Amino acid sequence: MWLERVQCKGAPAPLGNYSHAIVAGDWVYVSGMAARDPVTDQVPGLRVEHGRKISYDIRAETKATLENVRKILETAGSDLSHVVDVTVYLTDMADFGAYNEIYAEYFAVHRPARTTLGVASLPGNISIEMKVTAVRKEQPR
Repeated sequence: MWLERVQCKGAPAPLGNYSHAIVAGDWVYVSGMAARDPVTDQVPGLRVEHGRKISYDIRAETKATLENVRKILETAGSDLSHVVDVTVYLTDMADFGAYNEIYAEYFAVHRPARTTLGVASLPGNISIEMKVTAVRKEQPR
């Protein structure tokens, strides 16, 4: 089996020692991705004062997160219609309804398997992170 490291120029730089995704055969494994803007490094809708999160917009974060995932999948030779499984981490399960509304816009017809977990915190004051598994549209020659 061949392995390919994926770094997407249109996605935010990883915060640690990992790739945006790894392709293993026909499978694409996207690392946990958040809403950071790849140019400004800011999280849409996030307000921080003195290093503490004051407020956030889960809808804006969800949309930006899915856009980052979309870009990475396209770089890896896949797309959202080829997503098999999504794991979502929320820092507040009260945000489930709002995040689910935006998520449903991206997966209106194609509905991959999904797990949503409540977690105590995520790096960079983010409120949502997604880990995605997909298949490639076609195997490279």
